[in-house]
Amino acid sequence: MQFTRVIKNFVIQGSKIESPEATEDWTSRGKHYSQLDTSLKHEAFMLGTSKATHEGGGFDLFITTAPIPDLNDKINVFGRVIKGEDVVQEIEEVDTDDHYRPKTPVQINEVTLKHKT
Repeated sequence: MQFTRVIKNFVIQGSKIESPEATEDWTSRGKHYSQLDTSLKHEAFMLGTSKATHEGGGFDLFITTAPIPDLNDKINVFGRVIKGEDVVQEIEEVDTDDHYRPKTPVQINEVTLKHKT
């Protein structure tokens, strides 16, 4: 997945519009949004997806880089970065254009999801 926006001290956004079935893989391995852990807050290094739907499916992935409580109505938080905060901080430092799009491609190649027990 390629990151489409990098906004320093706010959020990193990636989009996967052409693959709507991937949404559940990123969120909860099949849990409906209403079953997600709502105790997770918008702190730094949190993972979430947009509550808005896209025409034709797809989804957005957000990684917060600072505490952002005003996102509570816009993003379903489903997890946190537990290893690799330094990588998130490196992504946050990439050069962007006036619309916060990275000037060079930045993407996720591999992710390991761990369920809290």
